[in-house]
Amino acid sequence: MLITIIRTVILYIFVILAVRLMGKRQLSDLQPSELVVTLLIADLASLPMESTDKPILLGIVPTLILVACEILVSIFMMKNSFFRRLICGSPVTVIEDGKILRDKMMSLRLTTEDLCVQLRQLGVFSLEDVEYCIVETNGKLSVLQKPSKRNPTAEDLNVKVDDTGIEVVVINDGEYLESSMKINNTSVSEIKNILKKEKAELKDIFIMTYNRNGDYRIIKK
Repeated sequence: MLITIIRTVILYIFVILAVRLMGKRQLSDLQPSELVVTLLIADLASLPMESTDKPILLGIVPTLILVACEILVSIFMMKNSFFRRLICGSPVTVIEDGKILRDKMMSLRLTTEDLCVQLRQLGVFSLEDVEYCIVETNGKLSVLQKPSKRNPTAEDLNVKVDDTGIEVVVINDGEYLESSMKINNTSVSEIKNILKKEKAELKDIFIMTYNRNGDYRIIKK
């Protein structure tokens, strides 16, 4: 039993490292080649877990080969657009100038009901509001609404908006996040000064956020 637990933990850590090597993506964002490799890795890792009589290398070696293949394929796709189209396909426009392209939808085997469901998830509840709709290579929709249906921007309204940068979490559960601080060009010493001014102890902070303008918010435990 102990051997099974140890083998499972080793394979678990190894699979996490293998997936990290392939890059950060959500399951819904995976390209076809990445999805295939992910499924194969899961299957290969399960073999040594289920059978302790099989060497653990039976799961590790093929996984390394698959990861290496995926990295090489990714490099080739970056260098060669034809190879990328061959592996991942190309984006397909299914609505153009407000008109549904039935032939394109048929080639994707995409029904009107499926299209409407995905549009509603993007906050578009009427086909008449859509100027362009593109099905990306990962299956997600990119939608451009008609000008009259788009939300006005600050530029459209001639309103000047201050750039506050990104509000990032600089303290999480009593720990400084220096990587997040770099985004807004701040430092641990600056955050310490704020805590001193607020008479707050680091160990008592659950979350602290900070932006480029120096605005911050502290939530205590």
